[in-house]
Amino acid sequence: MQTSPQSIVDLPGIKKLRSGKVREVFDLGETLLFVVTDRLSAFDVILPDPIPHKGAVLNQLSAFWFKRFDNSEMPREPRIENHFITAEFEEFPKQLRSFRAQLAGRSMMVRKTKPLPVECVVRGYLAGSGWKEYQESQSVCGIKLPGGLQLASQLPEPIFTPATKSDTGHDLNIDMNECRRILSDEVTTKVRELSLKIYSEGRDHAGQRGIIVADTKFEFGTVDGKLLLIDECLTPDSSRFWPRDQYVVGQSPPSFDKQFVRDYLETLDWDKTPPAPKLPADVIAGTAAKYVEAFERLSGQKLL
Repeated sequence: MQTSPQSIVDLPGIKKLRSGKVREVFDLGETLLFVVTDRLSAFDVILPDPIPHKGAVLNQLSAFWFKRFDNSEMPREPRIENHFITAEFEEFPKQLRSFRAQLAGRSMMVRKTKPLPVECVVRGYLAGSGWKEYQESQSVCGIKLPGGLQLASQLPEPIFTPATKSDTGHDLNIDMNECRRILSDEVTTKVRELSLKIYSEGRDHAGQRGIIVADTKFEFGTVDGKLLLIDECLTPDSSRFWPRDQYVVGQSPPSFDKQFVRDYLETLDWDKTPPAPKLPADVIAGTAAKYVEAFERLSGQKLL
């Protein structure tokens, strides 16, 4: 397992296309290289302290799901195609071989796609912004829900609640009509069906490992007219994971994600604008342990 946190990755001679909150994206010509750093953002602000192992967890867990969903041996028809090519460092092009320390375990090669401008959120439980909206209107993203639900209540069935990004980087929930306006009726129908399918299969697998997937976010892109699952998949950064044995309706369960950090930050007198405060060593260590535990329980593997 890697021990030294990485917050910035540069590969001299390899063109960097962009740096996101967590990922660095490099252009390899026909393909892209995703490198996942140990950066952590909370309330859309990047924190000054990287979380050890976090990048490796996000990378290797996404690779696990991508391979699982696109495996022709799985009893599924049709397969869920995605942009993943390989996360095996030995299979990377020769020009990357001198960057083993920066790349091994925390990077993957993917196909180039045109990302859709809508994030595909699936909610199976009432939490976060969905809970806030339900308290006001008994609905989430225009979807009417039964009365009497509590914080962390399981929904009668998973719901698809798309979102877009504003100029400030915050997610903005939209209803299905707005989603159809942005994507078209046909594409909206396809991503809704795929999102619910991926969530359901991921939820069932996680449930066998003692983890509840309360909600999650998927992204899709197109290449040659084909719709592919892209970015990351069912990770602690894109999902709300709860331990089943600590789940209680009406309470916010402990989670395997950065909620551990958010809860700490909420105790501070911080206005949630840059610069973010430094994190204590115990919060860093506790968060790193949560990420690693989520990976090992979901994948059944040890982190590389």
